[in-house]
Parts: sequence; C-alpha cells; structure tokens
Amino acid sequence: QVQLVESGGGLVQAGGSLRLSCAASGSAASISVMGWYRQPPGKQRELVATITSGGTTNYADSLKSRFIISRDNAKNTVYLQMNSLKAEDTAVYYCKARQPGSPYNFWGQGTQVTVSS
Repeated sequence: QVQLVESGGGLVQAGGSLRLSCAASGSAASISVMGWYRQPPGKQRELVATITSGGTTNYADSLKSRFIISRDNAKNTVYLQMNSLKAEDTAVYYCKARQPGSPYNFWGQGTQVTVSS
C-alpha cells in the first residue's frame, strides 16, 4: 500500500519560488509514475507534471517554462520546483503515484500554495 506525504506548501509573493516534496512509502521499483496536480479555487483538478521512474517528464504546456519536476528513486520522492509564481498558481497541489501494471492512482492529501499579488 502506497502512502504519500507532501511538504513545502505555503504563502509566497508573486515572482517568488517554492519547492514541493512528496515522499512515497513504497520502494523505487514499486512506483512507476509520480506527478503533481493542482486544484485552483472553484475549478477542477488539473495536470501540472508527471515523471516516470526512468526520468521521462510530461508538463502542462503552459507551465513548462516555470515549473520543474524531478525525482529521487532511492528516496521514493518527487519534487516540484515552482519559479516566477503568479497569483493564478494559487491552488491545492496534490501528489500522485502509480505502481507498475496497475491503473490505480494513489493521492496525497494536498498542500496549499497561495501566491499573493
């Protein structure tokens, strides 16, 4: 059973940066894809970025220039470096993980990111 623990959210001024972390309880071999999604106030959850165990990344096109996803397989941890933050980046950010051969997604509880203008 995979459990996800998120950290790094908080309040930041526009133009600033934050780094989110998400640690999975499973081994590196048990985690195939990890990623980040976000849900702005009053909106549906949307993709931010994903990364495979081999390092292949996928970003929402509008975020590629500002956000960077990375992964440490030995620590079962995924990171999201967010730069040049804007007010519209304000959202609850959720960590996601999936195991090989399974369509089931594990989700973290979410961490609030608030960007002040």
